[in-house]
Amino acid sequence: MMKQMMQNESIVLRPLEPTDLDTLYNWENDSSLWVVSDTVAPYSRAALWQYLEDYTGDIYSQRQLRLMITLASDGTPVGTIDYLNFDPLNNRAELGLFISSDYRGQGLGHQALELLTHYSREHLGLRQLYVFIALANEVCLKMFEDYGYRRVGVIHSWVKRGTTYYDVALLQMIL
Repeated sequence: MMKQMMQNESIVLRPLEPTDLDTLYNWENDSSLWVVSDTVAPYSRAALWQYLEDYTGDIYSQRQLRLMITLASDGTPVGTIDYLNFDPLNNRAELGLFISSDYRGQGLGHQALELLTHYSREHLGLRQLYVFIALANEVCLKMFEDYGYRRVGVIHSWVKRGTTYYDVALLQMIL
């Protein structure tokens, strides 16, 4: 069997497929997760279907790329990893990472980060990756810092949820 570029023994990073509709619908509409995303209202199946239909995976035209993280053993979706705000002129992109609660604490996020970092360096020629992480999300901060991201600043009152504003850390990795 040919080894794919974005996989290891445990996980595969693959493009979104129409069969991901129900999984994305459940994840995107879990309001407990909205605190770490820009979501403020539920998505309809129709809106997500349109997103999947329009999805090309062309990071240069869409300035983003979302990949499904699946288990290598059976293809079970366990999360997503995204390039956001892709900037080919300055060779950088923001990252987003989500691991379903059933699969957290197993190192899958770290592995996905490793695969995407390799892809970023070797195939896209990116110079840097960065993330914004709420200071209260200590587990995520620790994972990125353990991987080698450096905290380069704190942005105060950056994210509003309800009537409360939260500080976020800006972390960066120079590749």
